[in-house]
Amino acid sequence: MAITDFSDQIRSLGQRRHYAAGADLLREGDPAQHLFFIEQGGVRLWHNDDGRDITVQFFFEDQVVASFESFYLKKPSLFAITAIEPTTVVTVDAAALQRVLDLEPTLMAAFTNHICHRFIAYTRYFLNRIEQSPEQRFRTLLATEPALVARVPQHELASYLGITPVSLSRIRSRIKKESGA
Repeated sequence: MAITDFSDQIRSLGQRRHYAAGADLLREGDPAQHLFFIEQGGVRLWHNDDGRDITVQFFFEDQVVASFESFYLKKPSLFAITAIEPTTVVTVDAAALQRVLDLEPTLMAAFTNHICHRFIAYTRYFLNRIEQSPEQRFRTLLATEPALVARVPQHELASYLGITPVSLSRIRSRIKKESGA
């Protein structure tokens, strides 16, 4: 099954919803009862650690997002999902998705593949946070995902990198001076 077929099938199960920038698609502590297919815009998956904002990942057009642990285990979510810009999603009910996955092995295989890629992304994120300095993390992000750096608000990008917005500003200034810009 091609990724477009997977996306089309997922989208056919849900309803289109629009969110303003800053609106929560899922609040931390609520059970994740929906999966979201992003048609337009962007969201971030994040956690509140005693008032400290920790962004784990960003999602944009043609990507699927949910708090998968909560979605799968039917427990309160450890994460929130918040729109970072005006966003249109197709909201897919967990029970409806499960019924279709049970009936369609090719869709289940594509869904499993998606989950595996999410796990790989989280593993890289985790190792990146352990092995690299904040400046190295920013340089890596700048080299590998320049569109993300350009699109995401600086304070949320800093949260993703595990630093303060002030530290990110200093790192950006150093890099700018090095490049002679």
